Amino acid sequence: MTSSADRPTGADIRRGPFRVGDKVQLTDPRGRMHTIVLKPGATFHTHKGFFRHEELIGRPEGWVVTNTADVEYLALRPLLSDYVLSMPRGAAVVYPKDAGQIVQMADIFPGARVVEAGVGSGALTMSLLRAVGDQGELHSIERREDFADIARGNVETFFGGPHPAWRLSIGDLSDVLPTVAEPGSVDRVVLDMLAPWENLDAVAEALVPGGVFLAYVATATQLSRLAEDLRVHGRFAEPVAWESMVRGWHLEGLAVRPQHRMVGHTGFLLTSRRLADGVVPPERKRRPQGTKPDADADAAWGEEELGQRPVSDKKLRRVRRDVAESAQAAAASAAAASAAEASRLPDAGPDVQRDVEPGVERGLEPGPVPGPDAAPERPAAD
Repeated sequence: MTSSADRPTGADIRRGPFRVGDKVQLTDPRGRMHTIVLKPGATFHTHKGFFRHEELIGRPEGWVVTNTADVEYLALRPLLSDYVLSMPRGAAVVYPKDAGQIVQMADIFPGARVVEAGVGSGALTMSLLRAVGDQGELHSIERREDFADIARGNVETFFGGPHPAWRLSIGDLSDVLPTVAEPGSVDRVVLDMLAPWENLDAVAEALVPGGVFLAYVATATQLSRLAEDLRVHGRFAEPVAWESMVRGWHLEGLAVRPQHRMVGHTGFLLTSRRLADGVVPPERKRRPQGTKPDADADAAWGEEELGQRPVSDKKLRRVRRDVAESAQAAAASAAAASAAEASRLPDAGPDVQRDVEPGVERGLEPGPVPGPDAAPERPAAD
């Protein structure tokens, strides 16, 4: 068995029986989901009864717990896609369907040196960290300190502590990138921001020849502007753009059909490759007409111009507090998991202290994970 130092970050807290501090996803008979954090002496209440957390602590994953009203709940640890949709957030998150596309189409590989700008709530960051592994490098750059704090709390909660491959800086990409990356030293750059074309010079300088540039944008106007600026820039190959849509299926006896609701448009993805220095890209045979930027091309791009609602300061303060508490609980759970794995002893915790005044657990903010038929949240820049 490998030592705890050799195991990938976060692996221990994904295995074994439920422990104090673990996040647990509860699914009721109607498919509704609730996320709780296991605490000694706490209870999970609904209008249809309750059960004590001790009934899950020490149990294997996949356990079914019955409350006082004989309602059964299936208990599992949340998957990354579940966690992303239920975790506290400031900015809207990159949806799992887009995060999976980004990891695949940007070719994020173990050991890669990746720069990410526009961290938001940290949803994409976690997928990138899983892809680069402990031996890779992910440098995330975020303009807003409050968003950076929320992302740090979410990431450390999920991995059970700081990730060795991750660095987080606060500032503008064009200012920070030259100070943290030598020219031609970055394998991949992933941008999730309002005006990515403003940073093409800095990105081109940092990328290795053949490196991948990927941008996530919300509107067709952003997509058009970015594609044209990449062509004019001269150091990138012809850009490729697409979007993905996910449609679930209803499975009930013979009623097997597409669901009435689906996750449609969330954003556009665009990729391009860095050319070798001094190379002139081949001229396009058919250049579309009417692509000359109009008089408003240099106008300011902001959240209001793109129809996005700004996040209130009050909500950000609350979310920053919540993710800090979650990160502390996750770190304690990870330490217990590592100790249990190292000793090769069952980590069941047979005697749970009950001298704590029982509390009431109503699940983590912002609420239960949406079910498969839930309407998607309006996407915003992460």
